[in-house]
Amino acid sequence: MPHDENDFSGDVWDEYQWERFLQEQDRNTEKYFNLLERFADHPERDELIAREMGWDACADDSEIEEFADLMCGQEMEEGKEDEPGEGEFDKFTKSPIYEDTLRLHRWINNWIDSDERLRDHPQAIRFATRSAVCGAKLAAALCGDDITELGMTIAYLKRALKASNDALDAAAKLVDAGLLDRRRAAVARRHVFKIRNRVVDFMSEFRAEWRKRYGDR
Repeated sequence: MPHDENDFSGDVWDEYQWERFLQEQDRNTEKYFNLLERFADHPERDELIAREMGWDACADDSEIEEFADLMCGQEMEEGKEDEPGEGEFDKFTKSPIYEDTLRLHRWINNWIDSDERLRDHPQAIRFATRSAVCGAKLAAALCGDDITELGMTIAYLKRALKASNDALDAAAKLVDAGLLDRRRAAVARRHVFKIRNRVVDFMSEFRAEWRKRYGDR
């Protein structure tokens, strides 16, 4: 069932409502980029995309531009007051799990650079991208304001968990293809499982906090 933003009605969303919302945003993002490619050279590109996306009913062009920015994943940084080192993301970058994601990222890059066959191999690319997505979803989950949006935090953690599982699946396929030897595979799995297990711990902690605040609704 598609998410209706009017369902919010002042209530706190749980992880499942946030998950439906994020899935809808995924679909909108995919549709936007497909339209961007389709109408790339058309002189009325913006108007055509706005019509296809249902933005033609917006009040003015600035709203359409804001929607487009959101589809591209660009953050609106108006009125940013934090000095470097004081924001929530800065706290995340000092956390052990962030260091773990960096170590995994460096390990994958070094491994891919060591063998030209890996640079265009679909499963090597999948291993690298899904590992990176895991780190990005972790950042989205853990950079909130004092866990005020517990449902959103858990929804992003679930996405991080899925990305880590996808990365493990890609690594297994690379072993089967003879492109990742057993020793390196063990190192890769150790890196990913360390992050994955911490994600599971975070999900348990935040769900316990949700039940404490809101019960089992």
